[in-house]
Amino acid sequence: MTDTYDVIVLGGGPVGENAAQYAVANSDRTAVIVEHELVGGECSYWACMPSKALLLPGSVLDQARNMPGVASLVGDRTLDVDAVLARRDSYTHGLDDSSQVEWAESAGIDVVRGHGRLAGEKTVTVGDRTLTARHAVVLATGTTAAVPPIPGLREARPWTSRDSTNLHEVPDRVLILGGGVVACESATWLLALGARVTMVVRSGLLGTAEPFAGTAVADALTAAGADIRTGATIARVDRPDARDTRYGHVHGGPATVTIESDNGTDTLEVDEILVAAGRRPATDDLGLDTVGLTPGESVPVDDALTAVGDWLYAAGDVNGRALLTHMGKYQARVCGDVIAARADGRPTDSRRHRATADYGQVPQVVFTTPEVASVGPTEAAAREAGRDVRTVETDIAVAGSSLRQDNFSGHAKLVIDRASDTLLGATFVGQGVAEILHSATVAVVGAVPLDVLWHAVPSYPTTSEIWLRLLDEARER
Repeated sequence: MTDTYDVIVLGGGPVGENAAQYAVANSDRTAVIVEHELVGGECSYWACMPSKALLLPGSVLDQARNMPGVASLVGDRTLDVDAVLARRDSYTHGLDDSSQVEWAESAGIDVVRGHGRLAGEKTVTVGDRTLTARHAVVLATGTTAAVPPIPGLREARPWTSRDSTNLHEVPDRVLILGGGVVACESATWLLALGARVTMVVRSGLLGTAEPFAGTAVADALTAAGADIRTGATIARVDRPDARDTRYGHVHGGPATVTIESDNGTDTLEVDEILVAAGRRPATDDLGLDTVGLTPGESVPVDDALTAVGDWLYAAGDVNGRALLTHMGKYQARVCGDVIAARADGRPTDSRRHRATADYGQVPQVVFTTPEVASVGPTEAAAREAGRDVRTVETDIAVAGSSLRQDNFSGHAKLVIDRASDTLLGATFVGQGVAEILHSATVAVVGAVPLDVLWHAVPSYPTTSEIWLRLLDEARER
């Protein structure tokens, strides 16, 4: 292996993989990925893939219970936990990244194991080894789970999302700290797998979404057995025999958790505590100070994903722009294209060389039961940004949704810019609504006027027919 490459990428997750691939594609340029854990990163082994593998069986069971002709076959049966965990393991390959390494090598990308640190311009150290870049260094190290400074919490060896997605045994009693996406999805699959779940939430669930979305998810989790303590905080945690055995193994005996709320102080005993209280950039030990940046903070970039000069780039969660895998991969594609163009001496002033979708055009799906799918700003966010907007909303009650399952319940809302009569944002809540989100994303990114969108006819009978109802509402105003 050589010590000099055209492109050096720190971080071997989907973002790093895409940045390296796009930077060297159809050329004789060389690239190396430096990874201290598993090639494939957080998404492949500890986040997107295992979490969705854990969530889907519960969603299928819910649909079966609301489908005549199937419901009687299901009855009161619960999930086969061992089979669910085995299927999860099939997607994470038992935390074996050999297939990902093989892909990198087949794409002409070397892999160096170890922790990479910047050591000045175009220079990276990995242990005793020094790597030099001819053209670019890309930071794609992502984020890590934040653990708040609650007395006794860190000493209690709480779970983070990594432990939750890689559990080997289902705890009887789990307390979840937080009310965001990770908290809500984790609560969904833990309940489906048979755990008793308590959620401690400072405010409502999914606080950055439209309010009706958080309410729908809270109602569904409560109906499934969750005890949601809204307006509450953890004052302290006591777990004297905790020990640090990671990723789903038992961490010790029961923990005693003191919860404070407007109703007073309560004490709860649980088997595991899952901290889902946000993420922090993984930049503490990247050598950022050697290039004039601040360790421990997100790396600021321009729309070409450039952080320093024309050689240091930061893509994905590490830059703090949009903490979602698909947005990180989008940034990585832009970043790789910019690196390739600059290496070839080509101009970089085209739209493909600028990341713009992470400015108010970000799609996201929360895979709870029901699902929450959204793109663009909420009504509140749009108004706060000074936009003059109008909204339309309606329950999702069309032929396609009723056919999907009995007792289907859903709601949809559009946020419309008055001046241009184009879509700024959309939110859908209901089973299976993730599959209709991309049409809204295309409308938002393409700034499609509503009178043009009217002629995009949804197929019958599908849930996407909700577009007709929403556009009808928009025309009447």
